[in-house]
This record gives sequence, C-alpha cells and structure tokens, in this order.
Amino acid sequence: MTTLAFDEDGVDVVYEGTEFRLERALIEEATEKAYYDVTDHEVLKIVAEQPNLQGEPRRVGDILE
Repeated sequence: MTTLAFDEDGVDVVYEGTEFRLERALIEEATEKAYYDVTDHEVLKIVAEQPNLQGEPRRVGDILE
C-alpha cells in the first residue's frame, strides 16, 4: 500500500513500508507541470511502477485547500 501526505513543499510517501519525501521541485520536473496542477495519480505514477489508481484524480491545489 502507498500513502501520500501532501504539503506546500512536497509529498511524504510511504511505499511498501519505506518512508521518503518527494520535494516539490522534483515533482514539477518529473511531470513538467506546476506543483498545484499535478494530480495525486501522477505522483503515484512517479512512486510505483503499476500504481493502483482508484477514484478520480485530485489536483494538489485542491487537496491543500
């Protein structure tokens, strides 16, 4: 299971029991989008080879509101 916790500077990730941080700049570079326009599904695709994408994607900007 993968857990994502978003804040203004990036995402705290727990992936298969390993905790790490994805910084905002890294996410923007990987997606070629502004951080607030990136979706949670796009972040999951950075983390996992075959992510379990359930539900509608949510923009980081909407999550942080």
